[in-house]
Amino acid sequence: MSLPRVIAVAPGSPAARAGLVEGDEILSLDGVQPRDVIEWHLLVDEPEVVLDVRRGGLERQVTVTKGAGEPLGADVDAAIFDEVQTCDNHCEFCFIYQLPPGMRRSLYLKDDDYRLSFLYGNFTTLTRFTEIDLERVITEGLSPLYVSIHATDPEVRADLLRNRRGATSLRWLRALLDHDVTVHGQIVVCPGVNDGAVLADTLAGVLDEYPELASLAVVPLGISDHSDESRMRPHTIAEAETVVDIVEDWQDVYGTVLGHRLVYAADEYYLLARRPFPAAEAYEGFAMHEDGIGMARTFEAEFHGAADDVTRPQAGFFAWVDGAPAEGYRAPRTTGTPCGTSAPIGPDVPSGGTSEPIGPGVPVQLGRRRPAPDAPIGVLTAPYGAQVLAPLLAGVERDDVRIVEVPNRFFGGNIGVTGLMVGEDVARVLAEQPAGHRYLLPDVCLSQDRFLDGTTVADLPRPVEVVPTDGAALRAALGLPLPASPTPA
Repeated sequence: MSLPRVIAVAPGSPAARAGLVEGDEILSLDGVQPRDVIEWHLLVDEPEVVLDVRRGGLERQVTVTKGAGEPLGADVDAAIFDEVQTCDNHCEFCFIYQLPPGMRRSLYLKDDDYRLSFLYGNFTTLTRFTEIDLERVITEGLSPLYVSIHATDPEVRADLLRNRRGATSLRWLRALLDHDVTVHGQIVVCPGVNDGAVLADTLAGVLDEYPELASLAVVPLGISDHSDESRMRPHTIAEAETVVDIVEDWQDVYGTVLGHRLVYAADEYYLLARRPFPAAEAYEGFAMHEDGIGMARTFEAEFHGAADDVTRPQAGFFAWVDGAPAEGYRAPRTTGTPCGTSAPIGPDVPSGGTSEPIGPGVPVQLGRRRPAPDAPIGVLTAPYGAQVLAPLLAGVERDDVRIVEVPNRFFGGNIGVTGLMVGEDVARVLAEQPAGHRYLLPDVCLSQDRFLDGTTVADLPRPVEVVPTDGAALRAALGLPLPASPTPA
């Protein structure tokens, strides 16, 4: 079991007033060694907290006194202090098995931990869930959780997970719902395995056994060139059309029986089937936005200035937890640009050049002229993103804005989402683009300024502007005014 280490202390906070400093290792809180940041939060919520810390090899006590509801003001370096519950399934479609070699070691960790489901929206199959876990979820109110269903037929599910416990572990889903835990479900559809009649049977099983689910995402199999599973292959257009038809048929059934649609097909399915996306209201609040459900309609609404109508959900523990580190997809995408702004970053001179800060923590190296604000613009995006952006950019009153599509050769296969763009692919495409243009890079492909392949924006051959991945930010980066609001009648 590792010890939480303090990585930041807010000036003037109770932690700072008590003398807690960066680098302190927390041995215990009021005599309790926390297992994770969830327990950390509960322990530091008291008006007085005694922390046993180790600093410079010496142990000492720090007593923190704070007002009711006042946060501690200290961030720690991990979410889980004991061992992460790893996954013992061997799913053919698991993307972890499809990663190329040589990436960061942490990317190969295959978890099945309900705590990470609560904290970050990770999906759990519940095959390693226990009575003790259920008791903690209920008593500490760990909701919502995210559960991988894939199939409700026990034999099909066990086959998909390649784990005999897959046939019975959905009993824990029933138990969670019985105790009013909010659960979002997911079905990864593998062509020829759990699509067609099996998918329809699964949706019938959900209505029969788990109608209290908050939402259910149906997403396509992502398969890279590094998969060695013979049964796994991309969808055909006809198969994607069938999935959309099945989902929309069951939306009607759920709407009649439950009063809401419950199940949604991922945006990728509509792109694969070459069909228009459903209207924004069809997504009923975009509860599964992070799982690729309704992202295109959200982006479109933001681009057209209708963000009040389509609000990005901020569900999960990070909406309020004190001390939880920003990891996973909720990590800060860039460390150098304030939220909602963009700034050009990238190499401008050979190694050893000087730098000039142009924003909080954003260095731009001197030695090469920065693109002019009115220079032509290339919007970097993946193939699926290009399909979403094309109709939006076609309607703007600028003829110097173009889409720069970045095919994913790093992963290969059918991987075409913008979040999986890597620096190697972006650099290859940028090298063929003209100098002196502005290049906009969506921050969704970055985590703390680093691509999945370990490269950074500083490694790119052209300066880029990292912009938040939302429609309003893109519109602002293009220098377009927001559309005028309609005049009230």
